[in-house]
Amino acid sequence: MNPIVTVQDAVTAFADFMEPTNAELDAIEQEMPVILADVDLLDAYITTLDRIPSELDNRRIRRARRRALAARVALLNRSTGASQPGGAA
Repeated sequence: MNPIVTVQDAVTAFADFMEPTNAELDAIEQEMPVILADVDLLDAYITTLDRIPSELDNRRIRRARRRALAARVALLNRSTGASQPGGAA
């Protein structure tokens, strides 16, 4: 008979070096507006899963899409500006 053992030691044994680095945490912080805008968009979609979307639902989805797109553009502009020093060419 083989004893049943937990895998707790195997799962937590690697926790010390699997923590996110400061650079990864900074990247997440910069992407947080995009993440939150995507969550709002998903929330707008989820509310309409079990019913036909009303005009108010459609407006909410359109606004959420625009916010998500604007957040992505802002992130792209920040990352592009940071990687190309010297201004416009």
